[in-house]
Amino acid sequence: MQVPVKYKNSVVPNAYRLDLLVENELALELKSVQKLEAIHTAQMLTYLKINNFRLGLLLNFNVEIMRNGIKRVVNKL
Repeated sequence: MQVPVKYKNSVVPNAYRLDLLVENELALELKSVQKLEAIHTAQMLTYLKINNFRLGLLLNFNVEIMRNGIKRVVNKL
């Protein structure tokens, strides 16, 4: 999903690409990395703040057990 960014009177239509959006409320970002880093959390928080979403999940598929690759990110509106 392409996410536009609005700043003052300008709009950048395809500034960010969100991997999945569930029910217009839950943002999912899919990764396959050695480990989730702070930059991944910052990226998700940016998506959440721009769109006024409250909850996002970072899903890292490069783990043996999937529950170890899930990180919940909350936008404290």
